[in-house]
Amino acid sequence: MNIRELLNQKVLNAMATVGVPADLPALIAPGKKSGFGDYQANCAMGAAKAMGTNPRELAAKIVAALDLAGIAEKVEIAGPGFINIDLKPEWLGEQIAKAQSDARLQVEQVSNPQNVVIDYSGPNLAKEMHVGHLRSTIIGDSLARLLEFQGHNVIRQNHVGDWGTQFGMLIAELEEQLGAKGDEAMALKDLEVFYQQAKKHFDDDEAFANKAREYVVRLQSGDAQMLKLWEQFKTISLHHSTEIYQQLNVTLKDTDVRGESFYNNDLAPVVKELQDQGLAVESDGAQVVFLQELADKEGNPSPMIIQKQGGGFLYATTDLAALRYRVNTLKANRIMYFIDARQSLHMQQVFTLSRKAKFVDESVSLEHLAFGTMMGSDGKPFKTRTGGTVKLAELLTEAVERAGALVSEKNPDLSADEIAEISRKVGIGSVKYADLCKTRTNDYIFSWESMLSFEGNTAPYLQYAYTRVQSIFRKAGVTPESFTNAIIIGTEQEKTLAIKLLQFSEVLDQVAREAMPHLLCTYLYEIASLYMTFYEACPILKDGIAPEIRDSRLRLCHLVAKTIEQGLDLLGIEVMERM
Repeated sequence: MNIRELLNQKVLNAMATVGVPADLPALIAPGKKSGFGDYQANCAMGAAKAMGTNPRELAAKIVAALDLAGIAEKVEIAGPGFINIDLKPEWLGEQIAKAQSDARLQVEQVSNPQNVVIDYSGPNLAKEMHVGHLRSTIIGDSLARLLEFQGHNVIRQNHVGDWGTQFGMLIAELEEQLGAKGDEAMALKDLEVFYQQAKKHFDDDEAFANKAREYVVRLQSGDAQMLKLWEQFKTISLHHSTEIYQQLNVTLKDTDVRGESFYNNDLAPVVKELQDQGLAVESDGAQVVFLQELADKEGNPSPMIIQKQGGGFLYATTDLAALRYRVNTLKANRIMYFIDARQSLHMQQVFTLSRKAKFVDESVSLEHLAFGTMMGSDGKPFKTRTGGTVKLAELLTEAVERAGALVSEKNPDLSADEIAEISRKVGIGSVKYADLCKTRTNDYIFSWESMLSFEGNTAPYLQYAYTRVQSIFRKAGVTPESFTNAIIIGTEQEKTLAIKLLQFSEVLDQVAREAMPHLLCTYLYEIASLYMTFYEACPILKDGIAPEIRDSRLRLCHLVAKTIEQGLDLLGIEVMERM
C-alpha cells in the first residue's frame, strides 16, 4: 500500500467515525506548495456541504478521529477546511529502507490481475518500418512492460498487414525474381526497392498485372503454390521488423504476430452474423452497417462498410474478427489499441458495432489510445530532405552515430567497445524517451539537439544521473547491499526526495490507468532533479561526516539509482555504469 492509499484509508476511517457518508471520497493529494503539508486531504468541504455543516468544524472532528500515530508528526487544518499532513521523518526513513532493500521497490503486484491484450506496432509487411510506426511500437511496449510489472497477464498482438490485393503483385514479382536469382532472401534484401520494382512492373506490364490479379484470387482461395510464396515473403519481411524491435529494445516477438491473414476464415462468418442480426444491409452492392449511435449533426447514421461490392472484405471486418478472437479465445478483460488519432472514427465504429452485435461483453474494456504525429522542424510530418518517408532503421543508425560523437567528446578515455555500447544505449534511449516524455495525444517536433542533450528532461540526463550514483559507490569502495543501518531523514532535501521516491507505485498506477507514459518520464526527471539538489546540499563522502549519516545518504542514493533504473526499464530504456 503506497502513501496515498494508506492516508486515504486512514482519513476514510476517521470520516466514518464522525458520521460522514461512506460514498464521499477523502481526496488525498501530495502537497504541491509550501505550507500545504506533505499530503493534503480535501474532504471536509464536500462532506460539509452534503451534511449541511461547517467545513472547518467538520475538518476538526475528522482530525480528532484521525489515527496517524507513528506516521505523521503534525496534522493541521488550513483555509476553509483542508487537512494538511506532515509525515514523520522516522517513518519515512523506515519506508525508504524497505524500498531500498526490496527488488520491487515496495511496489505490490495487483490483487486481481487482468488479461490485457495490447495491439501495437502493426507494420505493413510489404514495406520496411518507417517513423510512422515508432510511436505505436514504443508507447505500446512501455504499457506492456508496466502492466506486466504490476502483475497483469499481458498478451501482445502485432496486427501486421500481411494480406490484401497488393500481395498478388508482390508474389508475382517474387516468383519472377526467384526464377532469375533463385534466392528469396537476396530478392527481398531491400523491401522498399522490391516494392517499387513490383509496382512499376504492375503499372507498365498489363500481362504481369493480370497475373498479379489472378494470384490474389488464388492466394485467397488457398492455392498451395501461392501460399508457399506468400509464406516466404512474410517470413523474410517479418525478419526486417524483428531486427528493428531488437534494436529498439522492444519486447515484441514473432510469436506475438497475429496478422490480418490470421482472421481470414472468420470474415465471412462475421458478415453472416451481422446479416442474421439485421445489422448489415445491402447498399449499392456492398454490405453496410448504419450506426445511429455515431450519427452526424443532421442525424445521419455513420455508415460502416464490412464487405465491398464484389465480395472483398475490409479493415473493419478484420478488426471485428480480431475482437472476437481476443475476447473468446484470449479471454481479454481489457483491450488496448495503440493506433494513431486519424483512425479514431474507424475504431469508434468497430467498438460500437462489436458491442451492438454482442461480439464483446460490456465488462470488457475497449480502449483506443490514440497518439499524435512526429513532426519535422517545419511543423509538418517528419520526412527526409527529399520528401520521402524516413526508414526507422536509418533513423536509429543515425541516433547511435550522433550519440557516439557526443560520448567520445564527453569522455575520450573510454575504450572503443565502451563507446559503442554507451552510444547504442544513449542513441536508442534518446529517440524513445523524446517520444515517450511527450503527452501521448499531442504532436511533437523531432529535434536531434534536444533529444540528445545532457540537460533537461531527456534520456541522457537520466542515464547520467544513474551513472553519477554508481560513481559515488565506486569512490566510497562499498556495495549498497552491505548497509543495514537506519535511514535518517534529517534535512528538507532528504525529506522531499524521500517522499518523491515513495510515490513510485502511485505514478505507475496512474500510467496504467491512463496509458500516459509521459507521467512516468516526468516523475523520473523530478527524481533526478531532486537528487541533484540533495547531492549539492547534503555531503556524502566529505571528511567529517558521521558514518551513520554517510551510510544513510548512500542508501538514499541507492534507491534513487534503483528507481531510475526500474523506471527507465519500464520505458524500454537501458542504463550504464559509466558514461
